[in-house]
Amino acid sequence: MGALFLIIFRESLEAAIIIGILAAFIARLGLTRLRLALWVGGMLALASSLGIAALFLKILGEFEGRAEQLFEGSIMLVGAGFLTSLILWIHKGGMRSTLEGRIPGGEGRAGWWGMALLAYVSILREGVETVIFLGASLRNLGVGGGLAGLAGLVAASFLGYLAFAAGRRIHAFFKVTNILLVLFAAGLVSRAAGKLGEAGILPPLLAPLWNLNPPLIGTSYPLLHEYGAIGSILKGLFGYSGSPSLMMAIAYFVYLGVVGLILSARRIHRDA
Repeated sequence: MGALFLIIFRESLEAAIIIGILAAFIARLGLTRLRLALWVGGMLALASSLGIAALFLKILGEFEGRAEQLFEGSIMLVGAGFLTSLILWIHKGGMRSTLEGRIPGGEGRAGWWGMALLAYVSILREGVETVIFLGASLRNLGVGGGLAGLAGLVAASFLGYLAFAAGRRIHAFFKVTNILLVLFAAGLVSRAAGKLGEAGILPPLLAPLWNLNPPLIGTSYPLLHEYGAIGSILKGLFGYSGSPSLMMAIAYFVYLGVVGLILSARRIHRDA
């Protein structure tokens, strides 16, 4: 049950914090009409995730081998793409006017649907990954497994609420928001590189660079193991790997470098 809790918690945490950040932005800018967009996107994503889980159990069975690796890698890259667009959008000047829209029924409507889409993709991606990670064990969750999964979801949602509360009350919170989101996205790119490496699409170059994932001894994983108390959280948030390949490390730092240069160039242009 502990492993199930960690999987659900890890996969829900990133989406919950992103939604919390978006909700805090909406509150700080006074754009209360966009709250419904978050709820709509979130509820549709939850419904879609449950539908995918049902389809997985009824028709697809358990993804295996190269197909699973390609699917996971693709999902992670799509998520990183949406996160990057969110980062650039937040960093762009005039965010309030972009959201509110200067033309009634024009840009405003686009902003509403854009917010709903961000919420939908953030939650759906984690839902799909959760289904894949749980695999055939979905068939045998039982009451105890269901309660453990629910506890993981509640814990992740609570941290998302803390992100929302901090964003409303602490102005400095917004100065580090982009950094947090960039690290989220860099982790997704790194994990995608790992999955595509396993599928034979990308060369690992050197694997592993290190290995902090020893075989399970007893009933609990070491703290820095990918399924350990600390490692699982770091993996969900920042793409931490206990046994990364060189390609994963390169993907992580190349993404950080490229996005950092774009944001720095924008800042210089805005201050000029």
